[in-house]
Amino acid sequence: MPTATAHSWVVCIENTGYPAAVELRKVYQRIPDPKAEADGFARVVDESGEDYLFPTRFFAAIEVPSALERTFAQGGE
Repeated sequence: MPTATAHSWVVCIENTGYPAAVELRKVYQRIPDPKAEADGFARVVDESGEDYLFPTRFFAAIEVPSALERTFAQGGE
């Protein structure tokens, strides 16, 4: 997963050991964390609303249109 300077979005493609924390095929916000990424982890805001580290292999980066990104950032409200 490329390092980013701003929040980005990922889709969960694996959740082995964490089925309650991240759901398959669901979009999550990724928070840049170069140190974690160097160690093979991605900092992702999970179902609890908190950010945690997960293996990068659990996610695929996606691009979203700016209007949709604003909606995601507002939590759909």
